[in-house]
Amino acid sequence: MALKSTIYKAELNISDMDRGYYADHSLTIARHPSETDERMMMRVVAFAIHASERLAFGKGISDTEEPDFWEKDYTDAILLWGEVGQPDDRRLLKACGRAEKVVVYSFAHASSIWWKQINSRLDRAKNLCVKNIASETSQELAKMAQRTMQLQCTIQDGQIWMSAGDQSVQIDLEVFKEFG
Repeated sequence: MALKSTIYKAELNISDMDRGYYADHSLTIARHPSETDERMMMRVVAFAIHASERLAFGKGISDTEEPDFWEKDYTDAILLWGEVGQPDDRRLLKACGRAEKVVVYSFAHASSIWWKQINSRLDRAKNLCVKNIASETSQELAKMAQRTMQLQCTIQDGQIWMSAGDQSVQIDLEVFKEFG
């Protein structure tokens, strides 16, 4: 018998002063049995960074045809395809062909090694952006994971802060590849 996803609920308050975006999102997060708290929280952080009215979680790990999160327009065209972790270059090139923009957030200790191995194969992908979050930071974020969460994300001058109760984590992004 297959294991079922665990459902998490998050009330996410976003204050993104860089984009002028202020909103509350009620998120239902299906955590696949093979997904860690760390990876799930990275999906939440990526969602907060790109939050919009039409941004949604994809099926992620359980479906190879969908990203971890995406934004589609009213014609179903994919404006943003978002991945968390270390996807292979073939998956990223396929995503770049399907979406206007593709963004990846890596977070493992070996992220720099992963990137060195695949970056030359992704040079032609002008609509791809790859950012890394230190594994120490992602592990701190994992400690915030609970079945029901009240989260606050503040973004100002490129600085990102995620808070839950008395816990707060500063998230610094290391750019591996920028759009263009």
